[in-house]
Formats: sequence, structure tokens, C-alpha cells
Amino acid sequence: MAARPRGDDVPGAPADSPLAVSAWLREQETKDLLRFVTIGSVDDGKSTLIGRLLHDAHGLYQDQLAAVRRASLKGSTRGAGSASEIDFSLFTDGLLAEREQGITIDVAYRYFATDRRKFIIADTPGHVQYTRNMATGASTADVAVILVDARHGVIAQTRRHAHIAALLGIPHVVACVNKMDLVAFDRGRFDAIVDELRSIAARLGVAAIHPVPVSALAGDNVARPSAHTPWWTGGTLLELLESLPVADDDTVGPFRLPVQLVLRPGLDYRGFAGRIASGTIAAGDEIVALPSGKRTRVAGIDVGGREVPSASAPLSVALRLVDEIDVSRGDMLASASAPPVCATELTADLVWMSERPLDPGRTYLLKHTTRVVRAAVRVLSGTDPETLEPAPAETLALNDIGRVLVACRAPLSFDPYRRSRKTGAFILVDSVTNDTVAAGMIAERTKRDDGDEAAKRTQVGAAERRERLGQAGVHAAVLAPTLDAARALAFAVERELFDRGRVAYVVEGPAPEAAGAVCARAGLIALVPGAGAGATLLVDGAIASSSDDADVDRTARAWAELLADRSAAAP
Repeated sequence: MAARPRGDDVPGAPADSPLAVSAWLREQETKDLLRFVTIGSVDDGKSTLIGRLLHDAHGLYQDQLAAVRRASLKGSTRGAGSASEIDFSLFTDGLLAEREQGITIDVAYRYFATDRRKFIIADTPGHVQYTRNMATGASTADVAVILVDARHGVIAQTRRHAHIAALLGIPHVVACVNKMDLVAFDRGRFDAIVDELRSIAARLGVAAIHPVPVSALAGDNVARPSAHTPWWTGGTLLELLESLPVADDDTVGPFRLPVQLVLRPGLDYRGFAGRIASGTIAAGDEIVALPSGKRTRVAGIDVGGREVPSASAPLSVALRLVDEIDVSRGDMLASASAPPVCATELTADLVWMSERPLDPGRTYLLKHTTRVVRAAVRVLSGTDPETLEPAPAETLALNDIGRVLVACRAPLSFDPYRRSRKTGAFILVDSVTNDTVAAGMIAERTKRDDGDEAAKRTQVGAAERRERLGQAGVHAAVLAPTLDAARALAFAVERELFDRGRVAYVVEGPAPEAAGAVCARAGLIALVPGAGAGATLLVDGAIASSSDDADVDRTARAWAELLADRSAAAP
């Protein structure tokens, strides 16, 4: 916590007087706020580092300290070496399951202040299965403190967390090489790990990293300089956190206001309320409403029931417009001179957070600012966790990272994530379970390609159909010398497939080939009869079997067995 107010803060004021407290509160309001997140692999010491930082920076209340001392006496999996020591990880690991297993599961937030700055800390888990929690905790951070165990060096989970931090656009990265006491504070070991981290940062497009050798358990170079590292002159972690610049880019960007609510208390008032995502707006400024593209000017700005001449991010406001234009929740009011991109197709980097893999054959709900649209997602490439290079992929599983193409049913108004974290981010939601399945960072718009409109409308994916039906769709043409013979053979194959537990359908009528393709996409074994030179079975346009047997039933059984196998093996 920040220093307790004293009477001598205000000349002539007694100790703990209302005047001294007011002066102390005003001082806190003027301090910068830095949000930082600790990331890295499991057991690298993230929770212990934060506990040590809070302890040594006097950021704990006496009751918190007493409670952790009691818990340390009882013992924990990361417990202290003796009863007099403190298990610093317990200051953030508050869940019973975390203390039992000695791991961090959920994101823990802690707050403290020094004489120079206020801080919000997010302690995130290191286990692979909780990577989604890490991404959530890092999404609003100004600084990422990435920990590496000096004994083990950089591992795959370290690279994954570094990649996510880079995708999230965190401005500063601090590299803490922890547990230096377990490698005898070896400078060569520290330099080797820092060189590898800098190489990773260069591949990820991170401008620079700030290294610090620390021992979180012993407190070396956390809040106080260490006598064990005379070769280190870069200062402590706390000094670094107090000195890193914090730029508020939201106020200097172009004006963006996602509309959250239309206020209509009476006939004489119509205001469009929301929180300004970026920029500044003043009465008389020209704005554009998106996606309609209608232009107008601001007649007035109301904040908390009073009119103000101007407002900047992140203030919540209600705008009154000169013209009566149609604006609804989910629309965006933006600077007319610097509008955002408005498009239905875009490319994005995606962090998949669901145990159920991404299904390119279905649609998801995409939530962007205050707008919700239905969207289909196709994977362009995955990411190799070892090299961080693009890798071929058709889907994304839990904790995977990939570049995707997103096709929306309605236009989005956005800025690329590298320009605005507020209007360049989105989440994907499973419309059936209402689970958040992915977090996305928009890269750019893409050229519109309608493709298969039916695939963009469906809420049932190919994988779900296969799971329900116990088969995948197959498009098959059943040919015979005459159409009547082909129809008889097709119906015989349908019967055989049905008896085998497969769902098949003989497609007839106008445009049977197109109808057969639709049925196959729906998960059926579509049988399209047609006239040909002989009894032939085509699967997806290629010859799968031919027969000279005059016995229709024997041919039907053979072809049904072949199609059943194809249906089971098809993707």
C-alpha cells in the first residue's frame, strides 16, 4: 500500500486529520497507474515473486500478513523451509485447490502503490490447460513480466505465453530470470537465457525486453538490490516497474464510440450512450454513424446528467446529434475524417480457449465492442509452439494460436488491433452453450468472397452432424445402362446402408447433382442415380467400384459396404 497519511503532510494539520487524509487522497489521484501481468510456465515462481514484491514494497495489510503466516505454519506444497519463513505464493493463491496442488489456477488481482506509482497486478496460471486464463489476465496489461526458471531455461509454455503477450500488444516486456540462487547467481546462465528471450522477442515483433536476475524466494533484486549479483547494474524489478513509461494511447487516437444504449426519456431528448473507446469529441464535431455511413454533427455531450463541451476516452457519455439518423445498440459513432474500417470479412489472430476444437463447418457469435454478429471461421494457419512459425492446420484445439479468416453475417466497424486494442479485439461465443471459446485480435480486412453462403448461415457444424449421425456425408453417383436400372440399384444400396445403421437418401428430381452435394454436406450418404455404360459407383466424381454382376442385391451389398467404410473414414 502507499504510505499512510501523516499529519506533517499538511503543515499545521494533526496526525490522521481529515485535512491530511484529503491531501493524501489527492496525491493518490495524481499518480500514474500501471497494470502488469506475470506470465510464464508452471513453477517458474510467478506467485512467489508477486508475494515477495508485495511484502517488500509494504503492499500488504497486517491481517493479510498474519493470515499467510498461519497458512505457512500449516505447510503448503510450496511451503517455506521453516516455520519462521513465509510462503509468499499464498498471498495470491487463495483458492483451496491452488494451495493443495501448489499451482495457480485462476487469475488473481492485487493492488498496491509506492511513492511514485499505483499498480494493479494480475497473477496468471502457468499450466497449459489454464492458458485461456492467462490470456484473459494479460488482455489489459501495460507490462508483461515473463518469468523463466534459471535451471530449466525457456520451454514451450514460455514461448506460448510470450506469443500471446505479443499478440495482445502489451507495450513492455520484463524478463525475470528467477531462482538465480539455485544456479549460484551464475552470470553466464543469466546471459544465455536473456539472449534466447531476445531472439524470441525479435521473431514476435517485440521491440525490446528488460531483463532482471532475481530470486523471488530470497528477495534478490525484487524490491532491493542483491549483494549476490555485483555484476548486475540494471536495478531492481520494482525500480523498473516504477520507471517504465505508461502512455495513454486511447485519448490520442481517432474518436470511436460504440453505442451501448439509446436514451429516449421523452420526446425532446434522444441520446446515444456508451463509453468512448478512443479519441476526443467536442460539440460541433462531424461524425459518421457506422455501418450506415450517415454523417452528422454533435449537438451536445452529456456526462452524468450535465452538459460538457468535450469528452475524451475512457469517459462514458451520451451524445445528442444534430440530425435524426438511425443509430442503434452495436453501431459505432466515429470521426468523419478518420473513420474505422467497415467490412464483413477480416483476418485475425485467434487464441482458442475451448476444450471443443474449432469447427470450420459451423458459425459462432462474434462479440466486438457492443456489437454481436454471427460469423464463420476458417483456419489459415496454426503456430508451431517450438519455433513460433506458421504451421499448416485445419482446426484449432485448446490453447492453440492461429491466423484465421472470419466471415461475418453483418458488417463490423473496427481498427486493426495494432492500432487500437479496444476496437481491434473480439471474442467468439458458442451460441449453443454460451461459452466463450476464443479471443481474437483483428489484423486487417480481406476481400469479400461469398463462397458457400449456406455454410455461413448454419449453426450446426460438420463435426456435430457426424457425432450425431455416426457418419460423415458422402456424395455418390450410382450408374447403370438405363436410368430405371440405376434407380433400382440405388434404392437397393439405400436399403442395405439403412440395415447397416447408416443414413442414406436417393436424390432425384431437377438438378440431382447439386441436391446430392447439399445432402452430403448435411451428413447423408447421397445416392444420385444416372444412366451410364455399365454398373459403376462414383464417389465425389471418381470411380470407386464397377460391377458386371447381374444380381442387383449382391452389387448393392458390396457397394453399401464400400460406402459405409467411406462414410466412417471421411473427414
